[in-house]
Order: sequence, then structure tokens, then C-alpha cells
Amino acid sequence: MGLVLFGTIAVSVVAMGMGRFSVPPVEVLRILGDKALSWIQLSGTIGQTWSTEEATVIWTIRLPRVLLALVVGGGLAVGGAALQALFHNPLVSPDVIGVSAGSAFGGVIAIALGLGQVAILGGAFAAGLLAVGIVMLFGLIRAGSAILMIVLGGIVTASFFQALVSLVTYMADPYTTLPAITFWLMGSLASASYPKLMITAIPVLLGFAAIFAVRWRINILAMGDEDALSLGVNPRRMRLVLIAAVAMMTASTVAVAGVVGWVGLVIPHLVRMMISTDYRTVIPGSFILGGGFMVLIDTLARSMSAGEIPLGVVTALIGAPFFGYLLMRNRNKELRSA
Repeated sequence: MGLVLFGTIAVSVVAMGMGRFSVPPVEVLRILGDKALSWIQLSGTIGQTWSTEEATVIWTIRLPRVLLALVVGGGLAVGGAALQALFHNPLVSPDVIGVSAGSAFGGVIAIALGLGQVAILGGAFAAGLLAVGIVMLFGLIRAGSAILMIVLGGIVTASFFQALVSLVTYMADPYTTLPAITFWLMGSLASASYPKLMITAIPVLLGFAAIFAVRWRINILAMGDEDALSLGVNPRRMRLVLIAAVAMMTASTVAVAGVVGWVGLVIPHLVRMMISTDYRTVIPGSFILGGGFMVLIDTLARSMSAGEIPLGVVTALIGAPFFGYLLMRNRNKELRSA
């Protein structure tokens, strides 16, 4: 865990220095350290070796973007880890409960209507929570197991909202609105700012705190409903808490960064491989590694070409082959043990 934390911090520091206006990592640390010391009235303790332009770039542009990437990646990864335990399925991610599609629809509607950034964030967040509410209604149906009905409800809800997104996209002005919708749907942190960071960090950290508080119960829930009941854990109540927390985190990340896939699917697998399968460790480990992964992806997205590549494209290009490698690796293990 310590190595993962150190790696995430190192990647974040390097990312803050990368770009068209390059700043050495040592100078990044000195700028951050001087600012931190100024908050406790010790400004000037570190001799200034950086320019005003370098400090402005770090504080105004790079730092909020890196912090937002940490929050977005951490939220998506923790959401994936919690849902994989909840549904007893390692192939589950936040997309399964329909929240990503719902949030996408809310954001697309706001863009199509020509509303401002606040409306896009609010619309995406509200529509994401609406989608999860619909999924939870499916979970109340007594026709089958609650987990099966939630999964099926998520598939139905996601398909419905994806159809609405396609309808709005089809009707959008192809010269003005359509490019904005397309770019937003593919994911980006180009418009990161401190207000956006606050808007996203509050629900993500609240959701993470709720999941972290019951992380030991997630181990029990992963054993199955009957075992959980025998050990004093109410599966229905736990599902409600976990899905509500994941919905809140995912809706807020989609609202600010667009639809970014693969993070919630791949990162929990990596944590279980590298650190532990105990969810008391998987949950915080996923948050740390997911944040570092998103910082790395965002840095690549803005550095690989003259124009910024959408986050969803980069995560798919890296996540899909890597997940295929994990599947083949596990398959070879099974063959050797057969």
C-alpha cells in the first residue's frame, strides 16, 4: 500500500510539471512547499528559484487538474471494487447500474439546450441519481433474486438512457452543439478548476467515506446473502448503502469529466493482484491506485499530440488490452492447475 501511495504522489508531481510550459519536478515540490509554509506564516523559508509564471501555471492550471483527476479516478475505482463485491462478479463496473448512462443523458440535454457549465453538472448529477432510483425499483421486484433484478434493471435503464442520448445527439445542430456533445461524452478534464474540484470532491469523498466505513462488512457480503445473514449483516440494507454511495460518486465524476470507462473495472483487479483481496485493503487501495492511474491517463491525453485526446479513448486503448491480458493470465493459471 505504501508503494502504491508513493507511486501516486510521484506521478502527480511529475504530471504537474509536464506540458507545453515545462516545470522540473524539484521546482514543483519547492513551489508547493513554499505555498504550504506561507499558510502557517513561514513564507520565504524556501529560497525562491522559480519564476512567477511557473508558480501561476502550477497553482492555477496544473494543481486543480491533477487533484480533480485523483478524485475522479479514485471514485470510479472504489465504485467498481464495491460493485464487484456486491454482485459477486469481477466483471462488474459502475456502468452496470445505469448511472453513467443516466448522467450522460443529463449532461447532453444541458449542452443541447445551450445551458452553462453549472447546468451541465447539475443535470448530469440529477439524471444519474434518477437512473439509480429506477434500478433500485427493479430490485424491489420479487420475481427473482435482488442481485439479478438489479443487474437486469441496470441493463434496461442503461439501454434506455443511451437511446435517449443517441436521440438528442441525432437532433443536435451538427455545426455547433454536436461537436460539444461528442467531446464531452468522450471525457476530458481540460476545463478543471477549483470550483469544479469542490463540486466533485464533496460527493466522491462522502461516498468513499460511507464505503470505507463498512469495508469489513463488504468481505462478509462477498460470501453470499445466506452467510451474511448468519453473521449479522443485512444484505438488502448493505446493497442500498453501497449502490447509493457508488451512484453519488459516479454521477459526480461523469458530471465533471464525462463518461470515462475501464477505470472501475481494471483498477480493483490490479489492487487484488498487487496488494490484497481483503476489501479492508482493496477499498483504500483502489482509491489511491485509481487516482494515480487517472492522473497518468490525463497526462498522456494532453501530452501525446498537439490537441488533447479524450480520456475515454486513452482509457480504452490502455484498459482493454490490459484487461485482456489479465483474462489470459487467469486462464493460463487455471489450465496449469487442472
